[in-house]
Order: sequence, then structure tokens, then C-alpha cells
Amino acid sequence: MLPLPAFAATSSPSVETPAAHKAKSNRSKAEALRGRGTEQISVNASHRVSHGTEQFVARETMSEFTSGTSPFKILATTTPGVNFTTSDALGLDTWANSMYLRGFDQSQIGVTLDGIPLGDQSFLKYNGLDINSAITQDNISAMSLSQGAGALDLPSVTALGGGLRFFSSDPSEKAGGRVSQMFGSYDTYRTYVRADSGALNSTGTKFFVSYARSSTQKWRGAGEQFQQQVNAKLVQPIGQDSKITALFDWSDLSEFSYSDLSLDIINHLGMNIDSYYPNYTAAYKAAQGIYPPGYNTTKSPKDVSYYDAGQVEKDFLGGLNFDFALTSRLRWQSVAYAQSTSEFGTYGNPYVPSPGTGAPLSEQVQNPVTHRYGFTSGLQYAINRHTISSGIWYENVGWTNKRVYYNEPALGQGAPLLTTGPWNTYGPAFAERWGQNFNTNTFQYYLQDVYRVLPNLSFRAGFKSLLVTTAGGGNYNNPVINKEPSIPSGSLTSAAAFLPHFAGNWTFLKNHELYFDISENMRAYTYSSYGKPCVWCAGDQPTFLAEQKKLRPERDWVYQLGYRYTSEFLVASLSLYRVNFYNRLAQLASGNRLDPQNTVSNVGSVTQNGIDAGVTLHPVKHLSIFNSVSYNHSVYDDNITSSNVVYSVKGKKLVGYPSWMYKTSVSYDINDVNMHFDANYVGKRYFSYVNDTSVPAYWVANTGLSYTFRHYRPLKGLKISFNVYNLFNERYISTLGENGFPLSGDLASMFIGAPRQFFGTLDYHF
Repeated sequence: MLPLPAFAATSSPSVETPAAHKAKSNRSKAEALRGRGTEQISVNASHRVSHGTEQFVARETMSEFTSGTSPFKILATTTPGVNFTTSDALGLDTWANSMYLRGFDQSQIGVTLDGIPLGDQSFLKYNGLDINSAITQDNISAMSLSQGAGALDLPSVTALGGGLRFFSSDPSEKAGGRVSQMFGSYDTYRTYVRADSGALNSTGTKFFVSYARSSTQKWRGAGEQFQQQVNAKLVQPIGQDSKITALFDWSDLSEFSYSDLSLDIINHLGMNIDSYYPNYTAAYKAAQGIYPPGYNTTKSPKDVSYYDAGQVEKDFLGGLNFDFALTSRLRWQSVAYAQSTSEFGTYGNPYVPSPGTGAPLSEQVQNPVTHRYGFTSGLQYAINRHTISSGIWYENVGWTNKRVYYNEPALGQGAPLLTTGPWNTYGPAFAERWGQNFNTNTFQYYLQDVYRVLPNLSFRAGFKSLLVTTAGGGNYNNPVINKEPSIPSGSLTSAAAFLPHFAGNWTFLKNHELYFDISENMRAYTYSSYGKPCVWCAGDQPTFLAEQKKLRPERDWVYQLGYRYTSEFLVASLSLYRVNFYNRLAQLASGNRLDPQNTVSNVGSVTQNGIDAGVTLHPVKHLSIFNSVSYNHSVYDDNITSSNVVYSVKGKKLVGYPSWMYKTSVSYDINDVNMHFDANYVGKRYFSYVNDTSVPAYWVANTGLSYTFRHYRPLKGLKISFNVYNLFNERYISTLGENGFPLSGDLASMFIGAPRQFFGTLDYHF
């Protein structure tokens, strides 16, 4: 699992004819124009090497992981400064997933797929789609991570902490396909089937269609986690250096979720406590105040373990990419896209009884619906030593959200509802707590120039303008259940006319590279409440109007200086960075999971200083050894005042992100055998803003072995692999803050990492 060696394409020495050399030179010029500060939408990205602030992870590296592993988990294993936590072995539980990049979480990073903006990657997305639902991992050809500033042309309203680009694989030139079957612990099964058409005509038209189906039982508690997904891609070449590409995705997800825990729950009941499901009798009695042994020792026994919890999600995503060489110097690239998503987040709620049946609990269902469309369009022009690029991005998002309650049956009067539906078995929803409706328009413009002073020295300068207006808020309020006189509504605009970006790159001597990167960034206001600072979700209308006047969008300055050495035997990198993060908004959480008392506050500024270092060695043929260490010193610069109480936060460490991380991996390839081992160390993380609660450091190690039949004709193309997750069965707290972070003390807002699990895969290419 080596992040850097797999990036470089290798070849044996050969002799080029003059004609071949000229053709290669023309291709290089075209690729240079295509890649100068623009969104790469070609499978060629998988052959690029890490350069400047960008780090590439190729398909070869991704294929070493268990089939279906989340791209975020792969990225965190192979890249310094990235931390990914979740509740399952493969990283597919969207409620439990959390990714941090140098102190910024997944809601503060710009993400695209083939140029399509994917928006906020947190749970119950309000302006995009998480990568696991946007594309099957097997169809990703490469990932590109820009730590620090992120590219100017990246279409994103959340890119405070860098940019992450995913590239889908192109259909094969030859007709064929792939069938993969994975088996694993806890009844894990995953099937992946892909068919490639090959070139259909003289113009090179080609496409692929794939289907993936995965299911597993929870390792803690009971319930199934299921997803099925269809991807399709069509490529139509036009001439020698232009093409049109169409991408389609359909995803259907249905999952029982793990129960959120607190330090209090873990200390009294252990790490294996989960929802009551399928023991409806126990949940029924708990809602009446009759608890199992030991539950009364916790601070809030009713909030310990609900009957069930889950999520259902159905997604459609489509995009058209236009990549045209208008002249030998001028290139036009555009992307048009649309998305439709319906999500359901559910809980068995012991605080709201069912009036239709007399049961002391009900099923709470939250239903966000997203309709999104937009386009990007950009031009790149090469003249003398300059490559000038400019482009726009427009997007419209319609987002509705509501919370309703359904009747659960009286004990012995029928089967309880499943958290994944249907929910109307005992009648329609008997109450709606609140409803929201938002409409957001986004416009972004960028302009930049890459000046190649010398063949080995270049500078980049430019800026982007960003304008985001969100109008809406509450359209329904039930004051009896909600206990609020009104639900906030109104309009907020995030605007920045000039966000500059400066960068430089110098390749000196042989294999040595120096680079710097400086930028200012802005994040638009968010309006989804799950773990994010939603201004519309705190308090009532007067509170919103007061916050509307004084709150400002989050902004930061990011500075980065780096060095990289690349050779056949050694790849080494060192990156120093500083972040001045101001107008930081935070969701300050208290209460229980089903009735959280959230407030949004400007917690002032945050100062980050950090270093990432990585070394990959090839001491002998076929052997690669990777080690990296990351240190991040992030502190709050101001105290926080909440409910007229001043909390001493100034000088305290950032919540949720470790100061120290260490990663190591060893990979050995010989003939048809691959063996690999990796281990990640995650240091102590603070849970509360005043740093009076924290979770301890932990190690997680994984290993795997695979054999590929390349020469035995009856089995040629078959790969057999075996992987072990959490090799030493480490017990640890993984995700923090899914329900927000407390100002002080404890909160049911953390997950436990999955125990040791085994996976075997049969993978056949034909």
C-alpha cells in the first residue's frame, strides 16, 4: 500500500524513430495544455506522478485493498496528514464516516468526480453526494489530493482545506469484462460485474456498464448494511485530441446504523453496547423507564440504546464532459451535471409515544431531498511561456428536509417497524416536528496564469471569485413537539470577489523539487444540521436575525512549503504548512441524540502549524517500504461565550484531530504473488473544546496476500486475494463528533472501531 511508487509509469529502454519522437512530442504538448491548472478528466491521471502540492494514488495501489474499500480509507492509509475513521472495516457506513485533512474535516474539503462537484461529504448531504454513492470504487482510476490550497478551478463552496479529485476509469479498447466475488466476516458478501464494449467503430466509440452489490451484518448489535450500485460511462473520441464523455450513477443504500456512544456509556456498559434491535420488548420497557441491568448506572439510561437506527438513500447522478482542442494552443473543457437524491435518517424514538397504538415509543424519520444541477466551463490558452486559463461554475440546489413520526405497535400487537422501512404499517405519519426548504445559487469565476520562466522553473498566480446565496429555512413548525415558537428562515449570502492563489515549482539538480503554495479560501454557509454549523438550525427567528447580522463566512489563509526527491530507489517528501483560520463557525452540542440543543457560534480564529514527512524505499527489486509521520499543532485563538458563560478555549487544541500520526507499509511483489502489510498510529484526540475530555491513541494494522494467474491458460486473468483488517484486534474509539462536540464534558457522539475481520476475493478479468 505504497502511495508514491505506483504513480510513476515505468518502461524498458527502447529506440524511437524520428516520426515516433515527433508524435510523442505533440502528445506531450497537448497533455501539458490539458493539465495546466485544469480538471483532469482522463484516465491518463493514473499515470501521473506526484507534483507540487498534489499527491496521486493510482489504481495499482487501490487494488491492494479489500474489494469495495472506501476511497477515503485508502487515501488515509497511503497519504500523510489524512485521518479517516469509521465503524466498519471497509469504511462504507456514511453516518459513522469521518475524514480529516490537516485539521479540516470532510465538510471543509473540495471534492470532484471527473470535474463534477460532489459538495459536502458529511452525512445527509445538502449540496452534493459522497464518493461511495457517486461511483463504485472499482471504477476509480486514480485520486489526486491537493493538500493546502486546492486548485483555483476546483468547483467547490467548501474548499478551506484542500481539494480531492477522483477520476473514473475509461472503457477498455478491447471488449471484455470483470467479475469479482468477495466473502468476509459477519456474513459479508460483495459482487462486482463489469462489461466493456471495446471500440465499436472507426471513431473509437466505447462504453462500460457495471453493477455492484454488497451486504454485511453489523459486528456490534444486529441488522444488515446493504448497497447496490450501477455505473455506466460512454466515451466518444472526436478527431485526434478531443472527446465527449458521459457518466451515469445509480445507488441504492439501506443500512442499520451503529449506536452513538459517549465516554459515560463506554465506561459503564463497555464498547459492545448497541441498539436493542431486534429485542422490541426491551426497547418497549426502556421507553417506559424499565431498563436492563446496569443501564441505570449511566447519566441518561433512556439515551443509552434506542430500539434501532438506520438510513436509506437513493441517488441518481449524471454528467457530460466536453474536452475539445479548438486549436493547437486553445483548449475548451466543460462539464454539465445533474443529481437527484432522497435520504431517510431514522431512529426508534423513546421520547415520543405513538398515539395511534398506545406504544411508548415511535419511529422518527428525517427525509432530506436534493435536486441539483449545474455546469462548469473553462478555456486554456498557451502562448510563449504562459498558459492562461479562465472559467466559470454555476450551480442551483433545491433542498428540502423534514422530520416526522410513525406509530410503533403496542407490545404483542404486531411486528415492530424496520428502521429501513416501510414506516406506514400502522398508519401514516402522525406528526411532523418541523420542515425546511432551501434554494441555493452558486457562481464562481477563476483566472490564472502559469509562467514557465525556465523549463524547470514555473510560477502560478491567479484568483477566484465566489458568490453563494441561500434563501429559505423553516416552512413548518410544531410548537408542541419542537418546543420552539418559530423555525428560522431568511437569506444569507457568502461573497468573496478576490481570493488569491500563488504557487511556484522548481525542479533543481536531478530528481529534486521545491515548491510553495499560498492561497485565501472561503466556505459558504451550511444549512444541514448534522455535525455542521447550520445558522438556520439554532434557536428561533429572532436568534437567526441576530446571527444574520454578525456572523460571517469562514475564511482562511493557507501557506505551504515543500520538498520532494524522486528516484528509482527512493521517494522522499517534506511539507511545512501554516493555516490562519478565522470566522470559524462551530455547532456547539448538548442534550440527547434525538433532541440535541445545538447552537451556532463564531469560535474566533484557529492557528495551525504542521509538518508531513514521507519516505518510500526500494532497497531491492520487488520490495517497497513506506513510512510517514505527521505533526499538527492546531489551537483556538479565542475563548467561547455560550449562554452567557465564558469557556476557556483560547490556547486549547483542536477537537477531533490528532497532533501525531504515523503510517508504515511494506509491499513485496514477486512473480505473481503480492504480500503487503500496513499499520497506522493515531495519537490522542480531544473531544471537548475546553480539552477536559479526550480519547486515547491507538494502532490499527492490516495485512494481505494475493496471487494472480498470468500464465496458466485455464485460469489466466484470475486473482485470488486474502486480507485481514485490524490484524491485532485493537479495541479503540474511532469517529468523534458525528453529533457535534461538547464545549465541556461528554456527549453521545462517538463510534467504536471494528474488530479483526477476514476477507477473501476471487477476481476474474476477461
